[in-house]
Amino acid sequence: MINRVFDKVLSLKVKERSERVILSIAIISYLAHLILILLANNDIIHIESKLLTNPIAAIYTPFSFILVYEVYLLIFFLPKSISFYIGKQYEIITLIVIRRVFKDISNLELTSKWFQSKSDLQFTYDTVTSLALFIIIYFFYQNIPKREYSDKESLQEQGSNIHTFIKLKKIIATLLVPILIILAIYTLSVWANTTVSDYGNGTLAFKNINNIFFDEFFTILIIVDVLLLLSSFFYSDKFHKIIRNSGFIISTILIKISFSTEGIVNNALIIGAVLFGFLILLIHNKFEDNDISSKG
Repeated sequence: MINRVFDKVLSLKVKERSERVILSIAIISYLAHLILILLANNDIIHIESKLLTNPIAAIYTPFSFILVYEVYLLIFFLPKSISFYIGKQYEIITLIVIRRVFKDISNLELTSKWFQSKSDLQFTYDTVTSLALFIIIYFFYQNIPKREYSDKESLQEQGSNIHTFIKLKKIIATLLVPILIILAIYTLSVWANTTVSDYGNGTLAFKNINNIFFDEFFTILIIVDVLLLLSSFFYSDKFHKIIRNSGFIISTILIKISFSTEGIVNNALIIGAVLFGFLILLIHNKFEDNDISSKG
């Protein structure tokens, strides 16, 4: 029953179909955003929004749908590999930073006093952060043990207890699909209602547009990470695996905290979170290579 439900929402066929649908929507939304900007700039429609002043800001919209697909990929990889699942978290926060660059690029003042302008400084922080994250994520994936690429290999190496753990991960992944859909609809409707009904709160809502859904999303991921840590004891009680999974939880918490900060503190927290997760994986692999935990 678990496998049947899982295959209906998280199979390879569904993944490929979802990819085509979301990419089609992203292209259509990009063109629609460009048309709205054209209409707004020619005073045909009157909507006060910084996202309707510069054509570059239109890239923000398709990136939002790409992020939706990355969320789906995160759930898709959850039953297969914890390391890949964490890697997808890092990809999501990187795309959020890059999307923020496209949103704020229209606010650039381009003056000789670059380092005295708040908007110019934020653009600098975000571009450097996205580059740093891209590099760290590359090395993160490079250091994922090769055996995690193969489910069958993993099953043979870990023994029968891994079956229970994988089944539990499939249940969690399947439950995450409707939970995240409901969360997305709820957060978007609350933000839209706030923006339309109250000008003051609407301005604040626009300022925090990058936090919509993803602030709550990473809260759910923290809960999932803790469940994975506890359930991992079913098949392994090795010290280095416990530390790895605990470190991944800390990394997710740091990303979650970053949504409540601004400026360079926000960027530092994001880089620190991803770098911490990478270092945890690196040390875990050293334990695996030397089998330190099994030596008396």
